[in-house]
Amino acid sequence: MFNMEFIEIYLLIFLLLISVITKLLNRTRCKHMNLPPSPPTLPILGHLHLLKEPFNRSLFALSQKHGPIFSLKLGSRLAIVVSSPSVVEECLTKNDVVFANRPYFWVGKYIGYDYTTLGSSPYGDHWRNLRRICKLEIFSANRLNSSSSIRRDEIKNLLRKLYYSSSDDNFVKVELKPLLSKLAFNITLRMIAGKQHKPEAVKLHGLLQELLKLGISPNVGDFFPFLQWADFFGYKKKVVKLTREIDGLLQGLVDEHRRNKYGFEEEDTMISHLLRLQESEAQYYTDEIIKGIVQDMLLGGTNTVVITLEWSMSHLLNNLNTMQKSKSELDFHIGYGRLLDETDLPRLRYLQNIISETLRLNPAVPLLVPHISSDRCNLLGYNIPKGTMLLVNAWAIQRDPKVWDEATCFKPERFENGRVDGYKMMPFGLGRRACPGMDLGQRVVGLALGSLIQCFEWKRVSSNKIDMAEGKGLNLPKAKPLEAFCKARNTAKELLS
Repeated sequence: MFNMEFIEIYLLIFLLLISVITKLLNRTRCKHMNLPPSPPTLPILGHLHLLKEPFNRSLFALSQKHGPIFSLKLGSRLAIVVSSPSVVEECLTKNDVVFANRPYFWVGKYIGYDYTTLGSSPYGDHWRNLRRICKLEIFSANRLNSSSSIRRDEIKNLLRKLYYSSSDDNFVKVELKPLLSKLAFNITLRMIAGKQHKPEAVKLHGLLQELLKLGISPNVGDFFPFLQWADFFGYKKKVVKLTREIDGLLQGLVDEHRRNKYGFEEEDTMISHLLRLQESEAQYYTDEIIKGIVQDMLLGGTNTVVITLEWSMSHLLNNLNTMQKSKSELDFHIGYGRLLDETDLPRLRYLQNIISETLRLNPAVPLLVPHISSDRCNLLGYNIPKGTMLLVNAWAIQRDPKVWDEATCFKPERFENGRVDGYKMMPFGLGRRACPGMDLGQRVVGLALGSLIQCFEWKRVSSNKIDMAEGKGLNLPKAKPLEAFCKARNTAKELLS
């Protein structure tokens, strides 16, 4: 029998040999292919061991060592990470068509209706049709203007709830995230399906929150194809179960609108509008396409709005002079006899600057949504193979001291001279795959944040500043949910009672 010590020595030598051979092969391969610089790799894993949450910070640390463009081996996948405006411009202008595709990840298959939704589908005719539908039929200025009363109504419901919880003129402690989550969900669902105060709507909200938590979890099969059959920790099983339940609820919304057309007065909702289009183009406006659009809006719009609002209020509570300046702007332009309206937002420049500064420091999608190259291309002299994943570290670019003065400080005044170059500021993405719901998101965030400032006095729950640590996940949430004291302002009491 072999002595155990000898077995351990042989195993160690074997692993060292594999490591040395892998490094030599990777070095030769990178040199031959002329890839961007890369950190040392481990056998099989590649660079996966270097990625720690929050991923935007670990990738930023790597960029400090390897430059504004570097390559990573993530299991079987090759990726490039860019973190400078000039490289992003090269990727998403000159090579925008090449990088217009999305990687085939498990979430696209199980959550994205088998890669048929706007967010998950590959670049091509189907995606262009979906983009056209969203641009003309859902997010056009006319459609958004026609739904402004929904946003006004739901925000007023939130304001009244806060008012009645503090109607004795005392400050009351509130945790904002659950309230903001319900607000964003109700706005989106009412735009999609009309007035919804049903048990099914509450259930749908809960299921989507569960799906978001699971859907952003990495799946080992995405990086090691030979393990795609495995379901570590039961993620796929849970996601499949959730998506089936969600699909049933979404189908119920579609069927209800289809029945209402023949039995009741029809509301002008997004679903009813898409069903009218279904009558003329039934082969394209299928129920699956409609459900995919609905799910994309509920998942994408709700979460990003909540994250942005929570970060905005956190910054304001840590910078009370900024909050007071915004309050003075609101009092000057709106007065004391009415609530803020969407039509007022263009005049409220300082409020817009606060939102822009929040999006700069805390973009809801700090690495943007990954792209993948559909063909070979050249970036800054490097040869990028077909099938290379592109990760844009927007968080790093928007905090780059070479680009921004006092880059990590919250300074809304930096936007007083107007918008900055798009490649220095990209919270909604860039190029063909940029977020189509940007205008809607800005309306909701602007109206909600401005209304909270207009109607309430706010203060921190302690003398310490709000903890601004980032939590886990690809959407950059706060590590600790925001709690604050609020009390209705005297000027707002008559408007909310």
